Amino acid sequence: MIHQLIFAAPRPGMTVQEFQRYWVEEHAVRYASRIPQIKRYAVDTTIPQPGENPLWQGVAEIWLENEEEQVASLQTPEFLEGARLDEPRWAAFWQSVVLDTDTETVVRGEPEDAVQPGVKLIVLGKRREGMSRDEFREYSRRTHAPLVREVPGVRRFYQSFTRDGWYAISEPPFDVAYHVWFDDLAALAEARLTPERAAVLADRAAFLNEDYVHTLLLRQHWVIGPEAR
Repeated sequence: MIHQLIFAAPRPGMTVQEFQRYWVEEHAVRYASRIPQIKRYAVDTTIPQPGENPLWQGVAEIWLENEEEQVASLQTPEFLEGARLDEPRWAAFWQSVVLDTDTETVVRGEPEDAVQPGVKLIVLGKRREGMSRDEFREYSRRTHAPLVREVPGVRRFYQSFTRDGWYAISEPPFDVAYHVWFDDLAALAEARLTPERAAVLADRAAFLNEDYVHTLLLRQHWVIGPEAR
């Protein structure tokens, strides 16, 4: 299963609130969700944080069965005459970043076909210079992920590695996206004060280029799913 992540920002002249409302209530429902190959689809909108101005204000999560289905989806009238044409009405498409990933479950949380309540962090990372993809993924699986799993309050945790096919074209901007859920903002605030969280942050230097770490605080909105159609 391909887990595609699309990071987007508002077009000039549109507020964050207008952008997020249009994405969730208009674009997702009227256009993107009608592409027949999409199995599951969620839009994650950012939660404002004092002093923070993220590069993107939302993330689309799209699940497709395989490469053939993905190619077919891009040739449908629902995409070509619908979703694609609608994008400039609300998104600064030149700022969008797309990652096709293979997602691994570390902490299962609620069943896959059930809504995971609360809020989540997506942490984007790029491997440090001199580290191969295989070394990076192995370190993340064996060393970093267990540290994240031990942070108090973590309810669900996925790690999404950029698929190998992207490296055949060029070096992608990110090698991984970590998805970490908490019950609510209070639980996240408490977790950030723990030594376990400090250990996670300290470990980043061993395998991540800190210049390319981006963190988004999000709320997930299901459009198709969480049970696959």
